[in-house]
Amino acid sequence: MQTLEFLDWISIGIYFSILAGIAIWVIKSKKNNTEDYFLAGRNVGWFVVGASIFASNIGSEHVVGLAGAGASNKLPMLIYEIHAWIVLILGWVFLPFYQRAGVFTMPEFLEKRFDSRMRWILSVFSIVAYVLTKISVTIYAGGIVVSALLGIDFWTGAIATVILTGIYTVLGGMRAVVYTETLQALVLIAGAAVLTYIGLDRVGGWESMKATVTPEYLNMWRPASDPDFPWPSLFISSTIVGIWYWCTDQYIVQRTLTAKNITEGRRGTIFGALMKLLPVFLFLIPGVIALTLKMRGELEWETADQAFPVLMSNLLPAGLRGLVAAGLLAALMSSLASVFNSVSTLFTVDIYKKLKPNTPEKKLVKTGQLATVVVVIIGIFWIPIMANISGVLYEYLQSVQTYIAPPIAAVFIMGIMYKRINAQGAYVTLISGFIIGFGRIFLEIISDSLHPGSVLHTVGTMNYLTFGAWFFLLCVLMLIGVSLATEAPKPEKVLNLTFGTVTPEEKKITRASYDWKDVSISIFVVLVVIFVMLWFNGR
Repeated sequence: MQTLEFLDWISIGIYFSILAGIAIWVIKSKKNNTEDYFLAGRNVGWFVVGASIFASNIGSEHVVGLAGAGASNKLPMLIYEIHAWIVLILGWVFLPFYQRAGVFTMPEFLEKRFDSRMRWILSVFSIVAYVLTKISVTIYAGGIVVSALLGIDFWTGAIATVILTGIYTVLGGMRAVVYTETLQALVLIAGAAVLTYIGLDRVGGWESMKATVTPEYLNMWRPASDPDFPWPSLFISSTIVGIWYWCTDQYIVQRTLTAKNITEGRRGTIFGALMKLLPVFLFLIPGVIALTLKMRGELEWETADQAFPVLMSNLLPAGLRGLVAAGLLAALMSSLASVFNSVSTLFTVDIYKKLKPNTPEKKLVKTGQLATVVVVIIGIFWIPIMANISGVLYEYLQSVQTYIAPPIAAVFIMGIMYKRINAQGAYVTLISGFIIGFGRIFLEIISDSLHPGSVLHTVGTMNYLTFGAWFFLLCVLMLIGVSLATEAPKPEKVLNLTFGTVTPEEKKITRASYDWKDVSISIFVVLVVIFVMLWFNGR
């Protein structure tokens, strides 16, 4: 691993100076009300919305973990990175319902569609899930990146980055997050693109790389009997996780709610979908390049998650190395900033404001800032626990999300698709789903002590992708069964919030919110996704 040189530090310094300038400008121009702090005044254009969606998603856990998947014979994991078509579903299907409801948060939408119990359940669960997965995993991956690139202690780098990100998120709110993320997305794309280009040139091009790792290595579609990545389960479970993450999770959807109107919001998702096509080429391929060089004896690293930073430090010249280092630090900061703001929004709007509805706007903003500070502190204290993670980080992240996503995805999908779904069905499904999901995690941890062949051992050791597919089916059946067995929802709970109940006036507004360019670019994105799926078939 080569250390950073003087030119690298100049690149990093320039980048962070520009970032600080944007943050200071935003902090000075912000207003002290909840709409400005949590949703950037609902006045953001499509370019910033799309860049923010991309930057929020691509954190250092993606850069480190996705490259690690490419370097460790886990290429099927790339299916999670060609979810651009699901980002389109957010803009074309879900966003109109969210806009009509006029909500700040996803739990607030569930309250309007069902009842207040749904808001409490999803708010509390989302905050816990953010702290235990998004924040902790991002900090851990960031610690690897910072310590490897800057040559400093893991704890020093991780804690310093968390505190720095927390400061500008607390002071600037959502407006600071989305505008700094725009810069971070551009830096990250530029840096990773340069690394991919130089890396492919170093290994002698695509065909030379494929010859070294063998064509079979580049096959994302494994047989249905494959013990690790059976393709039917992989496709179903990854789609469920994708819909939960891209279409119903506060962390992502909040970016579209900052838009000036539904047109800008949808175009933001289309732009975000276009950018979402890039990670396969910018992050996963470098992992394969690193493996190729290791197989040829030209590169050395201990664990697959070190592939990207080692490749970067050895292949890039001084100055460019600093640019990519800045991009990786940007990825870490954008992910943390996004989740910090999402947690503070959920706590303030869905919990604190519900308990104290007459709280003044300024007090709510300060409460959101305090909630962010608390989350930053919890994130720091969680670092030692996350440091014990072993294996490929990206697979760990997806397996945990597979246990979280099914009940939430089922409630949102069926709640919008089928007006007969009621609050009781949603309540039973969410509570039961969370118990089953966390039960699976517990059984997986203690599986070695369970009797082989028993029901508990079978559930605890079942392939996580197969488990996710059956889990989702169970949630849908439970949701429909309980809803049909109980009283139908009242008309005001479904009007304009489900298919079949949208008024002619609202339909007219939706039809006027897009044109042929929006449709054409969306079709192009879908065609590229299909091309990538066919390209990585091991031939």
